Amino acid sequence: MRKWLFNHIDFSTYPFYGGGDLGVFWSPEKTLFKIWAPTANAVELRMYENGKDGKPVQKKNLKPYRSGVWYLELKGNLEGLFYTFKINDGEWLHEVPDIYARCVGVNGLRGQIYNPRKTNPEGWENDKGPVIKNTVEAIIYETHIRDFSIAESSGIKNKGKYQGFTESGTRSPEGMTTGLDHLKELGITHVHLMPVFDFYTIDEEDPLSKYNWGYDPQNYNSPEGSYSINPYDGSARIKELKTLVKTLHDNGIGVIMDVVYNHTGRTRGSVFNQTVPGYFYRQKPDGTFANASGCGNEVATERSMARKYIIDSLKYWATEFHIDGFRFDLMGIYDFDTVSFIRQEMDKINPGIMLYGEGWAADLSPMAEEKRAVKSNIRKLQGVAAFSDDMRDALKGHWSDKKNKGFVSGLTLREEAVKFGITGATYHPQIIYDYIETSPSAWAKEPDQCINYVSCHDNYTLWDKLKLSNKDASDEELKRMVKLAGAIILTSQGIPFLHSGVEFCRTKDGNENSYKSPDSVNQLDWSRKSDYSDVFEYFKRLILLRKQHPAFRMPTSEQIKNNLKFCKNYQTGVVAYSLNGKNVGDFWHNIIVIFNGNPNPVNFNLPKGIFQILLSEDNFYTENTGITVKDEISVKGTSVVILNEIS
Repeated sequence: MRKWLFNHIDFSTYPFYGGGDLGVFWSPEKTLFKIWAPTANAVELRMYENGKDGKPVQKKNLKPYRSGVWYLELKGNLEGLFYTFKINDGEWLHEVPDIYARCVGVNGLRGQIYNPRKTNPEGWENDKGPVIKNTVEAIIYETHIRDFSIAESSGIKNKGKYQGFTESGTRSPEGMTTGLDHLKELGITHVHLMPVFDFYTIDEEDPLSKYNWGYDPQNYNSPEGSYSINPYDGSARIKELKTLVKTLHDNGIGVIMDVVYNHTGRTRGSVFNQTVPGYFYRQKPDGTFANASGCGNEVATERSMARKYIIDSLKYWATEFHIDGFRFDLMGIYDFDTVSFIRQEMDKINPGIMLYGEGWAADLSPMAEEKRAVKSNIRKLQGVAAFSDDMRDALKGHWSDKKNKGFVSGLTLREEAVKFGITGATYHPQIIYDYIETSPSAWAKEPDQCINYVSCHDNYTLWDKLKLSNKDASDEELKRMVKLAGAIILTSQGIPFLHSGVEFCRTKDGNENSYKSPDSVNQLDWSRKSDYSDVFEYFKRLILLRKQHPAFRMPTSEQIKNNLKFCKNYQTGVVAYSLNGKNVGDFWHNIIVIFNGNPNPVNFNLPKGIFQILLSEDNFYTENTGITVKDEISVKGTSVVILNEIS
């Protein structure tokens, strides 16, 4: 019986293969099979007529090539057939697709030979995502394929499917826009899709019998089949995902893909371990699998062929699917050099491709923290951003304590942490870093390295967190808190990130970890858009405000230091600052922003001059309609005021 212990193996001695031809490649005349299996004594290819059952219609042995690679060339047109590999490294491993499988049958059990050109929607050769000068111009909207459309209130025909994103003209029972039209109406620039690669928890033949977020990777290079209208034909899901991308691109919206190269869903049974046992995973000193992911394993990103695999995979998604960015789950597990190499390789394809991730791990790793892409090392990773948990916890309270409050719910002494987020986690001489519990110093060198957010798929929704930590608050009071949180996120330096549904007070009924909860918990209830239409309109106007005013999205830390000045007169529960808009090309030349986290009004002394109110509570004014004030202004509780000097 196989012992899954690897402390006796020096994986650095395994050969490196640098070719770009690993995997299965079809042409009408022949199909080429190449896999890296340096420990194999024999590699058998098995061919099938379908992706699920039946006996092999053909078995062939691959031949040793070089650098641990095995290959086979089969003549004739094999399009549509399915395949697996079975490897013997002293004993026979399980039958699996190759680790590079780009097209798979139902439930990802077998690879499929396909013609890539047939998966391209009409006009694909001219498809391009939105172009932005700097990633601080992006406004990211995180959502889940199934959550987005599964509710009856979505009005979407293809519920829970890729095609749900391609439908226009959809409305809720109350007549509000939903789906694609909602995204356009809201004004976000990029949709961040939670995992769309093939994951193993959901039965693709009965997708609604279970729910899962999808952070349990099975085949990294193939789209998930439960989101397809035909999970049996692997090429169908590819075309459907490409059509989703093209539809969003046609409507001026970029697509960011959530990738999970830090761990696999299965450990011993994964395609990695059934191809080259142990190599793709880190081990503890006793030879067992390390588990910094908290999911049973962690990928050894630093090993040459693991690093090559991740980079090859990202290049494939970026080129074949025209993906505009990647979000790295538990990026703090990745070694620093791999993330740096990823940035370099993406730049060769498109320097505008966004890269960001969680700058932490879920548990201890055998790799030292200083060698990993954790938040404290982000300064050295140009063009790579990390999530600001500092801003998140400062605004709504610590994620792990449902009763803990934050700035927007009236907790004082969080002002420095909010200022930290406002500056995009870059160094600012007016911030007292000793007062910030979560970070002892600025961890971003430039604002494009900071993702500012207050909620995401993890933990409580913003609405639920605020409701649990403010049990006596009315709906109106909670809405004010949501609006204030949105105002801070969307006017701060760095890259703003919104959890889908936050704009209409999304709830999961207090479920903190809904990764496998039913649709009734996870679905976007589009009827809430009508119930909380004022919150939606507020977020919509904030997004437009950010787009119109470069003062809220300065591209360099030097500009932030020189043109953003915090008020020197400290008031408990208040954060106020000025922006020199003129110096950064804004038509508002001297902007004052005042956030009042207190539940009660505060009086704020203004600098000399006459100022026009442009935002107060729910009211957005134009230059022609704004009320003018001087000397002092009263700021309502749990609200923001934005002013511009006119003389």
